[in-house]
Amino acid sequence: MSMSDSDFSSHGAEYKNFRQISRDRLLYEMLRSTKTEDSKSTWKVLIMDRVTTKVMSSSCKMSDITDQGVSLVEDLYRRRQPLPSMDSIYFIQPSKENKRLAKMVVQSQTLGQDFVKMSGGDAFHIVMFLSDMSGRVPLYKKAYVFFSSPIPKDLINRIKNDTSVLPRIGALREMNLEYFPVDSQALITDQERALEELLGQNAANTRKFDNCLNTMAIRISTIFASLKELPFVRYRAAKNLDGSAATAFNDTVPTKLAAEVWSLLDKYRSTIPNFPQTGTCELLILDRSIDQIAPVIHEWTYDAMCHDLLDLDGNKYVHEIPSKTGGEPDKKEVLLEDQDPVWLELRHAHIADASERLHDKMTNFVSKNKAAQLHQNRDSGEISTRDLQKMVQALPQYSEQMERLSLHIEIAGKINRIIREMELRELGQLEQDLVFGDAGAKEVINFLRTKQDATTENKLRLLMIYASVYPEKFEGDKGLKLMQLAKLSPEDMKVVNNMRMLEGSSAAPKKMSGGGFSLKFDAHKTKNAARKDRTTEEETWQLSRFYPMIEELIEKLNKGELPKNEYLCMNEPSAPVARATDGASAQMSQSSAPQPAKSRRTATWARSRVSDDGSSSDSALRNGSMDFKNMGQRIFVFIIGGATRSELRVCHKLTTKLRREIILGSSSFDDPPQFLTKLNMASEKEIPLDGLGI
Repeated sequence: MSMSDSDFSSHGAEYKNFRQISRDRLLYEMLRSTKTEDSKSTWKVLIMDRVTTKVMSSSCKMSDITDQGVSLVEDLYRRRQPLPSMDSIYFIQPSKENKRLAKMVVQSQTLGQDFVKMSGGDAFHIVMFLSDMSGRVPLYKKAYVFFSSPIPKDLINRIKNDTSVLPRIGALREMNLEYFPVDSQALITDQERALEELLGQNAANTRKFDNCLNTMAIRISTIFASLKELPFVRYRAAKNLDGSAATAFNDTVPTKLAAEVWSLLDKYRSTIPNFPQTGTCELLILDRSIDQIAPVIHEWTYDAMCHDLLDLDGNKYVHEIPSKTGGEPDKKEVLLEDQDPVWLELRHAHIADASERLHDKMTNFVSKNKAAQLHQNRDSGEISTRDLQKMVQALPQYSEQMERLSLHIEIAGKINRIIREMELRELGQLEQDLVFGDAGAKEVINFLRTKQDATTENKLRLLMIYASVYPEKFEGDKGLKLMQLAKLSPEDMKVVNNMRMLEGSSAAPKKMSGGGFSLKFDAHKTKNAARKDRTTEEETWQLSRFYPMIEELIEKLNKGELPKNEYLCMNEPSAPVARATDGASAQMSQSSAPQPAKSRRTATWARSRVSDDGSSSDSALRNGSMDFKNMGQRIFVFIIGGATRSELRVCHKLTTKLRREIILGSSSFDDPPQFLTKLNMASEKEIPLDGLGI
């Protein structure tokens, strides 16, 4: 199904980010398109499978769907009440496996439901649709069918050959939208087992590998079908083909994925109307081996600390509100998302900066808000009628803003308390010193000796960083002695060993060990560094030196300086690609000019045009949209095996700096505890997802 260039092109009058385009396509191109003049039914039923339900919920709210004439949302696999007077909208995945069971299911809906239950429900989407709409009395009057990804021609022919179903179909289209936005600049393909199935020890030449890679390629390709963009498909080239068989196979995964993605995009050029024939953006395909430190190091931003230290369910936080009756506090679930202006402003700020700014916001709010002032002073004397009227007028806004600020003050307080109790500042300093070459074996040994009460997770994360920077320190029996010193079990150390199995292409240069492991070290020994210090770019808070490797890669890609022997391209452009507009370049030069020290206490990319009381102003929103009008071509970075909060932060930062919308994609977004669990199981046959906290 094609889009209108005027509605969805990023080069039109109004620039829309990828998440806005995804939402508009679902609501207007799909749902609204079913409103026909000859349709007597005003309300419709929306039927979705497991995957398409997640696609829809990641971009749209229930109120958005209702506004488009949907009165009921149903699960494809559940037994549904017949509504023969209503039209239906099916948003489902196509699947070739449906063909094998189609005949049996169409003959008996009950048998079909049994098969669905037995299989888990992912292989029978078209079969169930045919079952719903065939026979003398279908479930619905008419069906508008939309597929989330390309459907094989043989399945299209099967639908068309069903003479009882065909007259009841109002539309049969490919939406080509099967990805999951999780941020205004981030998406996932929702494959929690990708690290095991594509990069694990037993991944080579398995059916799970093929299925996982194929699904990933399809979902990535639908991103560009939705945006009507044709990317230059770049990927990390294989390097370690002379290593072990498992390592050599893992090293080719980005190459294999890039080939499948390009094959699908090449087909889009001939099947989707008005699809670009030449490159319009950049896609860089990487895997988790390019940076093994980012998933485990303590990232000190507000967003990362929330997900690392607090028991969040996704972005859901349970907020305790004092009871009005004086009893136990009431519990309220809140989402930490873009709709919250305080979260939007502070999420990428250092936790110390966020805490300071929250304190300032609350002070300013109380001093400026009439309702807050009167609320504080009500016990000091009588309140006049006029003051009472002002208080009542200000109460709705006062309550909302006070609750919002109280929420974030509570969260920041919890985080700071955990940091103190777990003594994370000392650990965080050591982690960053290791990364930047300011610490080595001596400091690690001293920490493990003196911090015996550190948690197993924190000791493992430290050793993983140590192994990434100093891999030679784990050769032979050295790793065993470190394990004993840290009082870790062999099961715990599987995480470190499996991380080394990834064979990071961006790891620090390996140094050959010159003797046996010893707890005494030469203080003058040359130290490794996994990162170059970049703090000269802007003044930062303590413990905020770390940056993920994709920051350097994106900047090189933007300048056209990616090493061509390390990062190949499936469709290399014949001429240099325009990087940014003249206006954008001028603004970049202006923004990089030196600033007074006071104005640079907070990094420029972390500042937000948000008022002191925590509410976003109209002018700020207008300025935010103006920023996108002269944007250069989009850059997409896809990481196989999981992405991190620090990598998302970098994409937001560089979008402002480079004047190009940078979108981060991955098979999943993993916080450190989740990543450790997945990595621990990378050498196992199955991953128990119940243990991932997902």
